Amino acid sequence: MAGTAFPSTLVIQTSHISFTSQKKSFELANPSSLIFNFEKKVLFRCSAKKKISFVDQILDYIEGGPKLRKWYGAPDLLPKDGSNEEDEEKEDEFPEEARDAVLVTDGDSDIGQMVILSLIVKRTRIKALVKDKRNAMESFGTYVESMAGDASNKKFLKTALRGVRSIICPSEGFISNAGSLKGVQHVILLSQLSVYRGSGGIQALMKGNARKLAEQDESMLMASGVPYTIIRTGVLQNTPGGKQGFQFEEGCAANGSLSKEDAAFICVEALESIPQIGLIFEVVNGEEKVSDWKKCFSRLMEKTGK
Repeated sequence: MAGTAFPSTLVIQTSHISFTSQKKSFELANPSSLIFNFEKKVLFRCSAKKKISFVDQILDYIEGGPKLRKWYGAPDLLPKDGSNEEDEEKEDEFPEEARDAVLVTDGDSDIGQMVILSLIVKRTRIKALVKDKRNAMESFGTYVESMAGDASNKKFLKTALRGVRSIICPSEGFISNAGSLKGVQHVILLSQLSVYRGSGGIQALMKGNARKLAEQDESMLMASGVPYTIIRTGVLQNTPGGKQGFQFEEGCAANGSLSKEDAAFICVEALESIPQIGLIFEVVNGEEKVSDWKKCFSRLMEKTGK
């Protein structure tokens, strides 16, 4: 093995050698041969029966390599996207768990984060699809099981839906990519389809793709066989929630607006009211005060007959 220099000291004992550096101490048992040269630097050469040499062990520690991280019981560092390939490979080994979680898609968005915060307050078990898993872990910690991946990937979707009772979609695109929602008991979709359909001119061109996604999501959700609640809102705005009332009249979403905080609140309240087939309604901020959302949803279900 080639000589390697370290700014450290070597102390020889009868049965082993202790190596002391500026930060850590290590011991090498039963060395087979050693050559020392104590000048400005320490030069040593060793050969051992083990495949992993002493130098390799030191370098592995200095570089924070995976071998010593495992020896000391520390978790491997996640890549920048926060994914963990080993965990993904082991997912299929676990049996189906109780379905008591709520999956929030697009958890990085403003409304997605508002939904997550509302669910945390309710002490709900939360799973969230995010683009940046590391950032989500820093924001929500252990309160949320954050996952980053492609919902169109069957293996990833199966992992994401494991243990999920309900899904809240604060934006368009998930339902179209997801395909099968087997085992899910309720899907809540926040849709701006009424706003897109009411747009004209340049706005219609700019929102063409969003409209297409919203139409696909709604049609696929209605054909999925899973009980659904589609909340068609007006223009979503960054205004404080809980300050205004609401309006639920048909056609109101095309011209009205709704606070993002109110939209997130309605999505969370809808979890407790599961329709037999499906519920579609429009909502914007208005004059009607709602004190009992279960009664409000029951009234809307009676109105639609579903």
